[in-house]
Amino acid sequence: MLRDTIKTETVSAMKAGDKGRTAALRLIGAKIKDRDIELRTGKAPDNDDDLVVDVLRKMAKQRRESVALYEQGGRQELADQEKAELAVIEEFLPQTMDQAATVAAIEAIKTEIGASSIKDMGKVMAELKARHGSQLDMSIASGLVKAALA
Repeated sequence: MLRDTIKTETVSAMKAGDKGRTAALRLIGAKIKDRDIELRTGKAPDNDDDLVVDVLRKMAKQRRESVALYEQGGRQELADQEKAELAVIEEFLPQTMDQAATVAAIEAIKTEIGASSIKDMGKVMAELKARHGSQLDMSIASGLVKAALA
């Protein structure tokens, strides 16, 4: 499981004395625990790796935005720190589908469920997330689904 891999990598980084990597891995662990606490009142996902991947994607998105803002503000040292954290986070993210594969998956789902208009976007997105959720950036997929149904 991805959660266990992150824990063992944290221990390895601590033993190696890599302070930057250790800090980033601890941050990942803390975010995962935060999500676990949030889900105590709700329904936990069936697959734990999906939860971890979702947390990692959000963290990566935040880091990319921070890097852009820090670079605009002339704070290169902070941008470099965010880039280092982003590199550690991306190590644990699964390989995402490229645009051609995403479009092919959308077309297959569209044909299978008989989607023909923008009104069917919710159905297509739900099925896409169910089948390929951990392999897709859903914000990009949303734009592609909208274009396919337009």
